[in-house]
Parts: sequence; C-alpha cells; structure tokens
Amino acid sequence: MKIVRFSYGRKIMYGVIDGKSVKVMSNTPFRSIKLTGDSYPLDEVRLLAPCLPSKIIALGVNYRSHAQEMNSNLPKNPLIFLKPPTTVIGPEDKIVYPPSSHQVDYEGELGVVIRKKAKGIAKEQAKDYILGYTCVNDVTARDLQKSDGQWTRSKGFDTFAPIGPCIETELDDSSVDIETYLNDRLVQKGNTRDLVFGVPELVSFVSHVMTLLPGDIIATGTPAGVGPMQPGDTLEIKIKGLGSLRNYVVRQS
Repeated sequence: MKIVRFSYGRKIMYGVIDGKSVKVMSNTPFRSIKLTGDSYPLDEVRLLAPCLPSKIIALGVNYRSHAQEMNSNLPKNPLIFLKPPTTVIGPEDKIVYPPSSHQVDYEGELGVVIRKKAKGIAKEQAKDYILGYTCVNDVTARDLQKSDGQWTRSKGFDTFAPIGPCIETELDDSSVDIETYLNDRLVQKGNTRDLVFGVPELVSFVSHVMTLLPGDIIATGTPAGVGPMQPGDTLEIKIKGLGSLRNYVVRQS
C-alpha cells in the first residue's frame, strides 16, 4: 500500500494510491486506515512530504561502501544525529543552497516511518512499530560538517531533508536497491544488504535513546557515491517499490 499526503485546492489530506487515482483517507495513517469513498485523479493533486515528523534520526557511516569511500572505520554502535522538522520538504520542492556553504552534497537513503510511540523496544518488536518506508535525501553542507566537527549546522538547514513520494507499507528492508541520479546521471547505487546496522536494530537502538513518535523518520544511511550538487541541478532518489523523489537545487535569494 502506498500512502501519500497531498493537496487538492486548499485541502491537505492523506490518501492511498490506487492506479491513477488517490483514495482519500478519513484520518491519518498512524491509526487504522479508513477511506472516505472520495478519490481524486493522481495527476491533479500535488504530492507533499508524506508525513510531518517531530524529528528525523539519521545515521552516519552505516554502509560499508560509504565508510570505505570516506576512509572511516565502521562504528561499534549506530552513529546517530538529528535533523529538525524544518528541514523537511516534499517531492518536486526546491533544495535551497545556503550562502554560508561552498559544498552541498546529496545523500540518497531509505527512510523508515514510525507508526506508533516506541520506547525501549527489542529489535524483535521493531516491525510492529514501522508504518512503512520512504525515500530520503540527507542533504549535507560538507564543508561546514568538516569545519564544525559536529553535524547540526551542516545537516540542519531548511530544505535539507526531502522525503517522499509515498510511504510504502510493504517492503523487504533487508534487500532494497537505492539509486541517486544527478541531472539524470547515476551517481549512487547501493543495497541495504550493505548496511552495518539493519532496520530492526536501528529502530530498537534509537528507541532506547529517545522516544519515537508516530511519523518520525529514521534515515538509515547512504551508500557510496556521495558528492556535490550545484544550483540548477536536479536530484532524484529512486527506490524500487517506492518510486522517485525528485528535487531541484536553487540558490538562496
């Protein structure tokens, strides 16, 4: 099931994609999914970020291939950091290149969307707390990351977390292909088989640090191939089963 959040006219709703239409939900997907009976043509709605997380918990150095390209040792525990909710944008939205940075990088990732409140859960319980999966671009001001020594500023600019286009509820997170395209050129290609810490372990680990709330996202890390983008570029994250998350880089006005 592909769950979307969308606007039609002045209305913002959740829905389920059914072929070339979107069936409207009567509530949020974090409770029971109920349909109103209304629907709209998919090509007449605007897809938004599929949820509004209270926080995005992201992973550093969680692909073996990425650790190798960054000359980093594999972490003994998941290396987590936060992106604020103000970083979130949706499909077709603009990534704003901040004037304080001279190297802004793309990082295509699989995002895990939390379904219900989770605190201190075992990894064997993780699946019960996952609503589904989405595409994430963990945009990073790489030069600021290096100069600051910690990652809050480099990861936290407005528009630095494109997510979407949907939340797919049925996906085998142990073997997922992830591709990133820069101006239609393939620049990243990986599979979650290369993760240092898999999805169930990540959900459990994070839940022992902080309470996860419905709609929160865990961005599971990026494979090798990260690199810079410039104003005027188009970025596209493709994950089989989830579709394509496309965004455009613009200079801050």
